[in-house]
Amino acid sequence: MKNGFKKTYKILATSLAAVMLTGMIAGCSSGSNTDNDKPKVLRIGMTYGGGGNDQYFRQQFTDVYEYTHPNVTIEIVPAVNYDQMRYSENQNTEQPDVIKSLKGLMTGSNPVDVVVADTSTLKRLIDENMLKQLDPMIQEDKFDTSDMVPSVIDGIKQIGNNNIYAFSPTFSSSALFYNKDIFKKAGVEMPKDDMTYDEVFNLARRVAKGQGKDRVYGFSFNRYNGSTAYDDLSRYSDALQLKYFDAKAEKMTMNTPQWEKLLSTIAQLRKDKILFESQQNNQQNQAYNPVESDTFMSGKTAMVIGDVNLVNELKSLGDAAKTNKKLKSFDWDVVTVPTHPEKPGIGGDVYLSNTMAINATAPNPETAWDFIKFLNGPEWAKIKARSTTYDMVSRKSFIKPLNGMNYNVAAFYKLKPVPPLSSNDEKLYTDKPGLYSVRYVGQTIIQDVIDNKKTPKEALQAWETKGNQMLLEIKKNPKTQFQPDGTPYIPPADGTKG
Repeated sequence: MKNGFKKTYKILATSLAAVMLTGMIAGCSSGSNTDNDKPKVLRIGMTYGGGGNDQYFRQQFTDVYEYTHPNVTIEIVPAVNYDQMRYSENQNTEQPDVIKSLKGLMTGSNPVDVVVADTSTLKRLIDENMLKQLDPMIQEDKFDTSDMVPSVIDGIKQIGNNNIYAFSPTFSSSALFYNKDIFKKAGVEMPKDDMTYDEVFNLARRVAKGQGKDRVYGFSFNRYNGSTAYDDLSRYSDALQLKYFDAKAEKMTMNTPQWEKLLSTIAQLRKDKILFESQQNNQQNQAYNPVESDTFMSGKTAMVIGDVNLVNELKSLGDAAKTNKKLKSFDWDVVTVPTHPEKPGIGGDVYLSNTMAINATAPNPETAWDFIKFLNGPEWAKIKARSTTYDMVSRKSFIKPLNGMNYNVAAFYKLKPVPPLSSNDEKLYTDKPGLYSVRYVGQTIIQDVIDNKKTPKEALQAWETKGNQMLLEIKKNPKTQFQPDGTPYIPPADGTKG
């Protein structure tokens, strides 16, 4: 996280605290129960910490709670400390097992009360009965969840077998941004909500035009210059939750008609220059240009999947263009990201990074629940919504277009999220990190299809063959790592960088 970003958030957090204290302190600190006045320590376990992350989390979530609850002292305990990793003598040591370390925080002699993690991590903890179900407390306290964004609640319930084990006060999401000027100039109808990928690709073909550096592409899966065909295939197939290999990670499962259709689609769009292609800058030592490096803001592509921060970037571009004649702003809007007919309504790129749950063995479960209620209540959301830049609050009533702009803000939360990995899959990737390479090795193979060196079926057969060889090596040694070409990599015995 850049220093400027941290400073900005620090200012926002301080302002947030000042405003909230006047209106919320009475409501949050009231009560006749004398136990509320007793000094308490609320321990919060996080997957990662250090390196300034603790300070950021405090500014965003805990400082105001401690101020309005002067009898509560909050301790933040990371399962993995970034600083210890940064200054480790041996940089080639095996990556720490985050789940194992987090479980240690939850079951040790001084267990944490609250657990903050992503949904995949929490799902594993739920499956092992390590988190407290919140539904009984929600009902007892009549805690209103009706105003929470459906995609957030759906995401939370997906990991809890339709029960609630956690809440997330904020979430990040994506939508399909489109350049209205490009569509108007081409005489093509504007995108709309609930389009399928085929519909989006058809629109992309109709607006793509030009040659060389003047080419305007129809669509990009992300706004950053550098996306590969493998990245596109991965993003395109994400909502379908197709498997690269079987449940034991012993055999490839990609050589199927469904994978062949997906690969054929991406390869053809690349061949026809409908999907944005990475562009190399030949000028050495050229200063970074935030517009030219962005596939959408530069006007190089008509549609792109982008997160809510792109709204701020486009607002800044429009403001700067008023005084800088070298910049060109344009009219834009957003719709929901495209979906697959096989998975209607599913495709929301919703990420719940600060999801909060209660340890099943928490020493202070009542205080932990009060903390979670505080950060997920309407009062906190009302104030926080004024300063959200990189995410949105989870209460729908307070989600408004930023900076007084007019755009389809509901597109960011209308769709249901893609379900997280199963506990088995998550554990596989943790225990066998080389599995990521089994997927990434397909980059070169996919490029062979684009270069007409292989048919999609031949490429999948080649990927299957290479992947099975790699899976065999992993079966022999679960910690096997690989070179980019898929050959095993063996770290030097002395631990130095190879």
